[in-house]
Amino acid sequence: MHTKAWPRILPFALFMAVIGLEEGLRFLDSREWISLSEMTFHLLYPLKPLAALVALLLLRKAYTELHWADLRRPGQTLLSIGVGLVVFVLWINMDWTFGALTEPPGFNPHVFTDDVLRLVMILIRVFSAVVVVSIMEELFWRSFLLRYIINPRFAAVALGTFTLPSFLICAVLFGLAHHFILAGIMAGMAYALLLYRTKSLAQCILAHAVTNLALAVYVLQTGQWHFW
Repeated sequence: MHTKAWPRILPFALFMAVIGLEEGLRFLDSREWISLSEMTFHLLYPLKPLAALVALLLLRKAYTELHWADLRRPGQTLLSIGVGLVVFVLWINMDWTFGALTEPPGFNPHVFTDDVLRLVMILIRVFSAVVVVSIMEELFWRSFLLRYIINPRFAAVALGTFTLPSFLICAVLFGLAHHFILAGIMAGMAYALLLYRTKSLAQCILAHAVTNLALAVYVLQTGQWHFW
């Protein structure tokens, strides 16, 4: 694989590796080979954004396609915010059971009885979703994979290049990476269409961040923890 791919893969891979660790521990716990409380699983959560964030910071100079100055374009930025909000509204209305791999475990911060610890975990969760996940996933899905499907030497493909196979394959894989598959496919299509329109990865990150921030506010207000 092209060496330029690894900076875009590694943060995502580390994040997923911690998820794999958590799932492995849940399996062992379900078989009663070990005994862990739900709080223990929640305490593992900060490892995911921490691992990805460290990788993003160390590799930041490799992301030459990411230009934060793009956010100074008011028309595109307003469009990105709008796309993020539309994805949020559709997402909370697409939690169909036939579109989910498994029942989402969710994240209920009220498992923490200590007020300070609960607040810290909520802040970590929101920061992870809005900042770390948005940057990490857009670098992997929209910058790397969307172009890699077109040409394994993905860096030679201009950001925002459209082909129908790459658009559909990337959207489906993005959906499969989420508990609610159909909602994930919808979001993957929306963010890709935004990329085709703006040719800006920063705008896609903004849209993704808006979706995740709106979802965080909604979950905290309604207690619909399965969306977390």
